[in-house]
Amino acid sequence: MALFSERFLLRLVMSRSYKFHNVFLTSTALHFKPLVHDYKHLITKQLFNVSRQISIKSEVDHCNVGTIGHVDHGKTTLTAAITKILSTDGQTKFISYDQIDKAPEEKARGITINAAHIEYTTKTRHYAHTDCPGHSDYIKNMISGTSQMDGAILVVAATDGQMPQTREHLLLAKQVGVQKVAVFINKADLVEEDVLELVELEMRELLDDFGFDGINTPMINGSALLALKGDESEFGEPSVKKLLDAMDKYFPIPKRDYTSPFMLPIDNAFTVTGRGTVAVGTLVKGIMIKNDVAELLGFDEQIKTTLSDIQVFNKTVPSAKAGDHLGVLLRGVRINSSETIGNHFEAKVYFLSRAEGGRSKPIASKYIQQIFSKTWNIPCRIDLVNSEMIMPGEHGAVYLTLLRKMVMTDGQPFTIRENNKTVATGIIVKMLKNLHIIKMDSKNFKNI
Repeated sequence: MALFSERFLLRLVMSRSYKFHNVFLTSTALHFKPLVHDYKHLITKQLFNVSRQISIKSEVDHCNVGTIGHVDHGKTTLTAAITKILSTDGQTKFISYDQIDKAPEEKARGITINAAHIEYTTKTRHYAHTDCPGHSDYIKNMISGTSQMDGAILVVAATDGQMPQTREHLLLAKQVGVQKVAVFINKADLVEEDVLELVELEMRELLDDFGFDGINTPMINGSALLALKGDESEFGEPSVKKLLDAMDKYFPIPKRDYTSPFMLPIDNAFTVTGRGTVAVGTLVKGIMIKNDVAELLGFDEQIKTTLSDIQVFNKTVPSAKAGDHLGVLLRGVRINSSETIGNHFEAKVYFLSRAEGGRSKPIASKYIQQIFSKTWNIPCRIDLVNSEMIMPGEHGAVYLTLLRKMVMTDGQPFTIRENNKTVATGIIVKMLKNLHIIKMDSKNFKNI
C-alpha cells in the first residue's frame, strides 16, 4: 500500500519548562483485525522534547531499492545472485532463491506473490531491497513494494524484451515517485548480440515514454542464473558487479526528514503469540523510538497503541529513522473516533490512452473502480468536476468518494485500476467534507 508529499496535523504546545510537545498525524498501513486482506493507515501521536534526540549518523549511506519487471524475467534470481556475490566480504548474508520465495504457493507456482525484503551492503552503501512480484494478479503487492524505493532495478529478459508488466511497472514506479531506474537485461547468454542491441534500444525508448532518462539510464547485459552459479564469464558475476556499481553511482540518496513526526506505511503485519501484532514497513519520515505512543488510522477506525519493540532486519534496535525498513511490535490497542480520516476528496487525474494500456471509452460521473494508494486499496467512486466526460488520454478534475474513510493528504498520489489494468493516475488536491454512506456496500455506492 504505500509515499510522498504528506501533510500532517501539528499542534505545538510549549510548557513553562520549555519542553516541546508535538501531537501529530502520520500514515501507515496495518491489516489489523482479520490479519488477511484489510490494511489500515498508521497515525502516530508522540510526546517529544529537545532531550529525545538520537544519532542519525551511519558509516555508509542507506538506500531503498528493489527489482521490478514482468513475471519470470528473473527478478528473484537476480536478487539471490546479488546477495551471493556480496556475501564474500562477510557483510552480507547469502539468501537463496528458495529463501526469498518461501511461501508454499510461491514454491508451487514458481512465481513471486508477496514482496520480499532483504538487506545487503556494498563498499559505499547499505541497501534495503524489495523483490516485487511480476504477475499481473499481484499488482497490489507490487505497488506496495515499489512505493518504498529510492531507486528501482528493472529486470527485462532478453528472450522476451518488454512485456505488459514491464510497461505497467514502469508506469507505477513513476507514479509513486521513483526517480531513477537501472535496467538489467537478463538471459543475455541466450540471444545473439544484435538482439541485445535491439532490446536496449527499445528499453531506452520506453524509459523516455514514461518520463525517465532513457539516454543516461544504466543498462547492464547479464545472466542472473549464471551469476548465481558462480560463473565468471562476461554475463555471469561481472555483470551483477557492474549493476551494483551502477546502483552506487546512479541511485541518489534522498534527503531524509528526521525532524517531522514519524510516518510508517505498513505493507505487512502478523501476530506474535503472547506478545501482540507486528507491523512491517519502511519509515517515511521522522524518528521512531521504543515505547513511543502511536495511532493507527484507516477503514473508519483510529487505534491507539504503544511501540513495545522495534526490529530492523531481525535485529532489535532502540530506535529507527526515516528510510529504515523495520518491524514494530504494537500493544495497548483501543479504538477512537476521529475526523482525521475522510472519504471525500478533490483530485487531479490523468486517464491513460488506449495506446498506453488504458480504456477505449470515455469516463463519466459515478465511475466506480478500485483506488490504490500507499499500502492500501479500496472501492472508490469518481465524479467529474465541471465536465460531462473525460476521454482516455486526457487530464481532468474529479471528486473521489471512498467506500470507507482513509487517510489521504494533499499531494498524495494514487492509481485507479479496472479489470486488472491501470487506467488512471492522479494526486489529491484537497480533502472535502465527509459524505455519509448509509450502507457500506458497492451496490448502493452510486446512489450516495
